[in-house]
Amino acid sequence: MTDRWTRAEERYRQNAERRYRRDDLEWSEADDYEDDTTVIPRYEDELYENEPYAGEEFADNPPLEPEPPRRGAPQRPERGRAERGRRTERPGRAGARGGSRGQRPKRSRMASRKAAERKRRRRNLFVIAGVFAVLFVGALGFAGWKFMGKLSGPADFSGPQGPLAIIQIKPGDTATQIADTMADKGVVASSGAFYEAAVRNTNMNSIQPGYYAIPSHSKGAEAVTALFSKDARVGNVVISEGRQLHDSSDVNTGARKDGIYRKIAEASCVGAGSAAKCVTYEQLDQAGSTGDPMALGVPTWALERVKTVPDRSRQLEGLIAGGTLDFDPTAGAQDILKQLVTASARSYEASGLAQSGAANGLSAYDTLIAASLVEREALPQDMSKVARVIVNRLAVQQPLQFDSTVNYALDKTEVATTDSDRAHKTPWNTYAMPGLPATPISAPSLEAMRAMENPAPGPWLYFVTVDKQGTTLFTENYNEHLRNIEKARQSGILDSGR
Repeated sequence: MTDRWTRAEERYRQNAERRYRRDDLEWSEADDYEDDTTVIPRYEDELYENEPYAGEEFADNPPLEPEPPRRGAPQRPERGRAERGRRTERPGRAGARGGSRGQRPKRSRMASRKAAERKRRRRNLFVIAGVFAVLFVGALGFAGWKFMGKLSGPADFSGPQGPLAIIQIKPGDTATQIADTMADKGVVASSGAFYEAAVRNTNMNSIQPGYYAIPSHSKGAEAVTALFSKDARVGNVVISEGRQLHDSSDVNTGARKDGIYRKIAEASCVGAGSAAKCVTYEQLDQAGSTGDPMALGVPTWALERVKTVPDRSRQLEGLIAGGTLDFDPTAGAQDILKQLVTASARSYEASGLAQSGAANGLSAYDTLIAASLVEREALPQDMSKVARVIVNRLAVQQPLQFDSTVNYALDKTEVATTDSDRAHKTPWNTYAMPGLPATPISAPSLEAMRAMENPAPGPWLYFVTVDKQGTTLFTENYNEHLRNIEKARQSGILDSGR
């Protein structure tokens, strides 16, 4: 038995370099198997077919433990599996059958793909980490900038104020939107400078839409204060109901009654004193007389009639409504008139002008003309009755015979008119012709428009104001009407200054 172990040990030393693992080169050539693992070498005594005990005898009898060495015999250190494993892993040893010394074993295709995938994942992780690092640094920088901005406050002007700038506040604008407009126009250095001052001012809740002249290069607090100053509002014109385009004068006093063009010219001024910039009365009259009706904003329902008016200086009469209107004072005369005519047309249409024919049998433009007569002839409480008188007379083709239509073509006006004035035939004198005047004779109010669009029911054909308090009597009987006229004479209301 001792000799058997001695021979086995000798064979092991002679074949120490052999390892029991598959040949990677042979396995790599097989298409049906791929693996990236290296087979761990088997370190155990090998059996050789040429040994006498390698056959059935050894198979039936497992190897025996080596006998302890006899006393006096040289002791050999026992080499276990671990030691033999370490010996086979020395540098320079062949790693596989057919392999050369000093070379790493070749990997399979699966191993190469997995290694490349691991490398790609590592690279992607590095890229993602870099992106997050950049975003994180940017976020820190932005937060720091915002924090420093809060500490230092919004940008604001510190030098002297500049020339006036015109800003528009639109209906529904918030303090934020007004602040943005101020910054865009150069009034303040930043919207924040105005906003911080505005939110502390309770007057911001009552600010009205319109145009305002504010000094440029203002501090935020100064801009808010200037917004509520007495002279800040510009381009705001108040047109009293019944006012005409052109100036006129009173027969009794000689006082000038400013026309609509005069009112617009005054409202267009920006600045004070000799430095004020205004559109003049003459410029407006010129634009209103020579401008193309469409370019002046005349609505489609009035366009054809306006083109054929007998006196073009009066072509916009009645198309600028009574009330409060806003316009851009920096615009030219024609553009200002277009803004006002367009805004007035919207208000007329909102009152129901387009549908008025069903109640009064008139076109939209004729309704506007008739409403201007109502405005000049009646007090608000009597407007719907006067409107019915107009409709009734037109239906029977009876002349309207309104003194207001006689006065319209006169330089000097009064409530009463003379026989000579009433006999003078003009395109507006309803004593000298039947039907409606050629154009409106004034700016009607919305009350007059509504009255003419829906006249009160009644048979009246005549009316007359009998006292200075405005008492008006209506009748369908002509003789009764003559008696009412006598009452007016007795009260002095029909006395003429000429």
